[in-house]
Amino acid sequence: MEANPKNTFTIKVEDGKPGKDGRLAVGPVFRSVLAKDGFPQLEPDMKTSWDVFRVAAVKYADNRMLGWRPFKDGVPGPYLWKSYKEIYDEVLQAGSALQKLGVQPGSRVGIYGANCPQWIVAMQACNGYSLVCVPLYDTLGAGAVDYIIDHAEIDVVFIQDKKIKEILSPNCKSAKRLKALVAFTSATTEQNKEADQIGIKMYAWDDFLKVGKDNPRQPCPPQASDICTVMYTSGTSGQPKGVMLTHESHAMYVKGVDLFMDQFDDKMTTDDVFLSFLPLAHILDRMIEEYFFHKGASIGYYHGDLNALRDDIVELKPTLLVGVPRVYERIYEGILKAIAELRPLRRVIFNALYNRKLASMKAGYSHKTASPFADMLAFRKVKARLGGRLRLLISGGAPLSNEIEEFMRVTTCAYFIQGYGNAYRQFLHFQINSVTKL
Repeated sequence: MEANPKNTFTIKVEDGKPGKDGRLAVGPVFRSVLAKDGFPQLEPDMKTSWDVFRVAAVKYADNRMLGWRPFKDGVPGPYLWKSYKEIYDEVLQAGSALQKLGVQPGSRVGIYGANCPQWIVAMQACNGYSLVCVPLYDTLGAGAVDYIIDHAEIDVVFIQDKKIKEILSPNCKSAKRLKALVAFTSATTEQNKEADQIGIKMYAWDDFLKVGKDNPRQPCPPQASDICTVMYTSGTSGQPKGVMLTHESHAMYVKGVDLFMDQFDDKMTTDDVFLSFLPLAHILDRMIEEYFFHKGASIGYYHGDLNALRDDIVELKPTLLVGVPRVYERIYEGILKAIAELRPLRRVIFNALYNRKLASMKAGYSHKTASPFADMLAFRKVKARLGGRLRLLISGGAPLSNEIEEFMRVTTCAYFIQGYGNAYRQFLHFQINSVTKL
């Protein structure tokens, strides 16, 4: 990619209009350059979130889809994987089991827990059987889960084992409306008794899938205009607010990300791997995961400890990493510490190479062409600390400092993007060539 310091992000598609007959004047209309000729159209077989997954499950049946690290003696082991075909079969079993419970199309189903393969199986079961997925997220504030279960009129909750006690707590008064709890693995004997006392049927994960396997039902595909997800956000005051997103909306953001990512020289392939640890209850991680499904690529989930995230990075060797500023601050601090421990001459060389590459990037060269010599001599070691395969990093949730963003752009040998938005709508911004600040 040659030097080209000028970056154009938007284009005017309509002139402003003066005020007339009591109407207010309006300014010109600008759109992303990716939509300069109109908004992208969805393919006929990709109108819903279910379509995205269904098509991928057929097209990439044997590809690795979802990975996790099982624990042995309290220590996470190597990643284990399930294919698109295996996950699709589990989705049909989970959806069939929900229908066997009497959960009708249009009903709301909650998912409460950390990112894991079971989360996605539950989500896709909702998609395939025209149910509305409602992520539950307790950091929205005290009583938020209780409020959302009642407000969204949730019938069933898929739940991480350690969260079961929150639902069965006397403080969660809305739990009595639930038909069932489905544990990501299993509940304790005592929790089974507590659930039974308030009229909730408790299922272990494998038992629930067996219900569906023994009582198979065909999917009930949604329409594009049907509600896919209700994502709750804290808002600025009062109780959490539920934002309804349609299937068309989900399919469209997959299309949008596809167009956005197509700008890169390195195209996404089935060999790409994403490390998932930001909450699936927010849109950014879900958007990336659905895009990866669309591409037939792989997603590995962190083992649950953000303080040990680097261990997951080294084990998984992802090509895409999405994090909040604090994650990148820790990476930055770790690299600076390693640099400080170098001998004085090597520090001088590192800084000289950094400044040389930075100057080239500010002149408009891509991270690949700015200074291959500096990458080979110094920055390949930084890349190795991040698994050795990273091609793209995304930061979201809050602004990242210019200093750290610039450092990551120069030293990681990868593209770096800042996302911005909120819990239920996400946007991405990057400069292909330059590190010049906007």
